[in-house]
Amino acid sequence: MTIRRRKQIRLRGYDYRNAGAYFVTICTHQRECTFGTVRNGVMHLNDWGEIVVKIWQAMPDHFPYIILDVFQCMPNHIHFIVWIISDDAPNTLPTDPQANVGQRHAFALHDQPPGRGTKPKSLGAIVGAFKSAVTREINELRGEKFPPVWQGRFYDRIIRNERELAAIRRYIHNNPANWTADQDYDAGLDDYLSL
Repeated sequence: MTIRRRKQIRLRGYDYRNAGAYFVTICTHQRECTFGTVRNGVMHLNDWGEIVVKIWQAMPDHFPYIILDVFQCMPNHIHFIVWIISDDAPNTLPTDPQANVGQRHAFALHDQPPGRGTKPKSLGAIVGAFKSAVTREINELRGEKFPPVWQGRFYDRIIRNERELAAIRRYIHNNPANWTADQDYDAGLDDYLSL
């Protein structure tokens, strides 16, 4: 019998509770277009997409140690940058004081109980809580639990400097305009990072 091992996608040995900026991509189950459509380079959210945005905007109310940066909901995935900060840090972005955090909404969201390898206040716990909250509301709206909303895993990149931060912000912002040429997770991101 062959044991199949999952490919490690987190940076081995890195503590994902460390303060800093993280670029995250989460794909829908089987990359189905479930959150809306892109027309003429503009994302048009459906009811499920509206739930995704609402939950994203409410995250700092439930996680006082994070700051939201840019966010983009696409038909079959989402991209965002989130900053993990200390609990006593001021609630402003160190490199972008004009970032629009948006209106807050209340919902049941909390750090997920630690699973295999997931530590409280880590990026994995934050993403897990976000995915769970979105799934809970979508399941309530549709009246059933299947098929799943999300793929089981997510992709991340630790943002290392200002140049990367600016490039990734541009990439996220331009994602709807590039939809017809780039319908996959991060095809083309390397082009932005090389600028």
